Amino acid sequence: MARRLWRLCNFLMAAFFGLAAAVQVNDPDAGLWIVVYLVPAGLTFLVSINPSITDNSVWRSLCDFHSAACIVGTIALACSLFAYAQGNILHEEEGRELLGLVIIIIWMSLCHSSAKSPLGGVHLMAAVLLALFPFITWLYIYVNKEVRASWPTHCKTVI
Repeated sequence: MARRLWRLCNFLMAAFFGLAAAVQVNDPDAGLWIVVYLVPAGLTFLVSINPSITDNSVWRSLCDFHSAACIVGTIALACSLFAYAQGNILHEEEGRELLGLVIIIIWMSLCHSSAKSPLGGVHLMAAVLLALFPFITWLYIYVNKEVRASWPTHCKTVI
């Protein structure tokens, strides 16, 4: 049961990362963010098909490289937000991008660690919560017009 749930979580996260890449089309720096989301979408989709792929050295190397790049991006965005943010960081584009990078880093870390031992207990519960978080958040934002009112114009045309 835990193995099926882990695979389902990976499928959900692959869908989320794919959707996150797809909604970048209106973003001023879309090319960068499409790649940032498509790499974990592909890696995660492979894990949903075959969880033992995380033992593959090519998969692990790509995961490590992408995670390292996301960590550098997270630090850069956090510094930018610290210096220039005015109010709620989720109302800032950099804040939403930072949250996306944090989700990628955490998910890739969960996938990477699943090669050593199958996820269970607390790790599996964290995976389920993290897999549901983006979809629940998107639903909340879609329903809440007040939150969407503060978005930049290019974000309002995506939904």
